[in-house]
Amino acid sequence: MKLGVFTVLFSDKSFEDMLDHAKESGLKAVEIGTGGYPGNAHCNLDELLESEDKRKEYLQKVHDRGLTISAFSCHGNPISPDQAFAEECHETFVKTVKLAGLMDVPVVNTFSGTPGGHENDTAPNWPVTPWPPEYSDILEWQWDKKLIPYWKEQAQLAEKHGVKIGLELHAGFLVHTPYTMLKLREAAGEAIGANLDPSHLWWQGIDPVAAIKILGREQAIHHFHAKDTYIDQENVNMYGLTDMQNYAAVQTRAWSFRSVGYGHGTKEWSDIISALRTFGYDHVVSIEHEDPIMSIQEGFQAAVKNLKDVMIEEPATDMWWA
Repeated sequence: MKLGVFTVLFSDKSFEDMLDHAKESGLKAVEIGTGGYPGNAHCNLDELLESEDKRKEYLQKVHDRGLTISAFSCHGNPISPDQAFAEECHETFVKTVKLAGLMDVPVVNTFSGTPGGHENDTAPNWPVTPWPPEYSDILEWQWDKKLIPYWKEQAQLAEKHGVKIGLELHAGFLVHTPYTMLKLREAAGEAIGANLDPSHLWWQGIDPVAAIKILGREQAIHHFHAKDTYIDQENVNMYGLTDMQNYAAVQTRAWSFRSVGYGHGTKEWSDIISALRTFGYDHVVSIEHEDPIMSIQEGFQAAVKNLKDVMIEEPATDMWWA
């Protein structure tokens, strides 16, 4: 495995300065935003799609620094009932898949999306309980009429261009658990897998190591984000895990995203890395920073240090003792 970073946290830096910073920090890979929620500070999709020379120059700058691109990321909601936003997200995703194919980038990361609860809705609707029964009816309609048809088509597009799709298991979107990931994968095809981020699993009550085992057995982990979560049980008792307070309300929130090592310790993170290796993941561990009480640089460097202590980079040796 290689250690990398999701470069949106360095959007204020130029492409070259961002790459230099990644290299100087001892990383081996970068994950680059192409649009959607992450923005496209380091990747002009149209420019790169139109020019082979610009694609070669772009990749040369990456490779000259001993880096690779682990994924292009365009997280959005391509099945949103807001038609303009849905079309924007879809167009960005399609362009990103095509560019990834042209540049040998193996994975495109995004969200599964969430539609409305009815064809005439104007805002997304995320059902989280089966009763009253209308919620179950909404969920069935969303999967049958929106989610599965869309991702069947996009899986075919990805296969055509030799790219895998990494859907981030993120609450607020229909694919947010190992079960929903495998359900969509079974319906739409094996081009679809997870961009697994343990930070979104912990606050749902899901053990990341168990999730890795479940998805790894199906070869359904296409990319991995390294971000932590701190759960404040006293605040959970007040607000529950579906806490709707702003992320800035750190003192009272039930949970907050943290840099690696500040929500869970070395043992938990070494177990995660070992599980990834055991169940066949040998791509990039991509650092994501969304820590509300640390600066970008301090949080990033802490994550680098803590992950380097537990990373498994070299291939396993033959079992000479067995």
